[in-house]
Amino acid sequence: MTPQQRIERLEAAIRDLQIEYEKFFNGARDTPPTDDADAVRGEIRFLRNANLRAVADHFRLSQAEARFASVSELHNRRLRQREEGRGPRRVVERRPAHDPRRGVVVGDRLEPGAVEALYAGLARASASGPGFDLDRFRAYLERQVETIRARTGCRQVRFRLEPDGERLKLKAKPL
Repeated sequence: MTPQQRIERLEAAIRDLQIEYEKFFNGARDTPPTDDADAVRGEIRFLRNANLRAVADHFRLSQAEARFASVSELHNRRLRQREEGRGPRRVVERRPAHDPRRGVVVGDRLEPGAVEALYAGLARASASGPGFDLDRFRAYLERQVETIRARTGCRQVRFRLEPDGERLKLKAKPL
């Protein structure tokens, strides 16, 4: 392989290393790419010791070496900040425990949070609010679950709110 080809491969490896570091800091990779960085360091060391005849090759190698140093310093700083707890934190989006639009699964018993989520979803959809209170709604859901279980033999029922024109309807599906 010619020195020009090795330098081109080194430049590509530095770009790939930067991408791998970004993946690590964005959470797509569990560990930092230290093996990749070591391979780039080894290639730089090899090319520094090689007998490069052309001035252009020396220049390109110096540029690649400077870029690697810059990338390494940036990512070492970010890693140090992360370890010290000063860097940007990944924001984990928390979903509500029960989402009435996606569906609430009811097993052996009705969870109070599931009933409240369905009730609140119906209440938000209606300008005047639902025409019943939470306890009556809970009793209605219990009757529906028992009816569906008796008819289908299922163990779980999924309730979800589905748009029907201007209103939301409560849909039940045996699982």
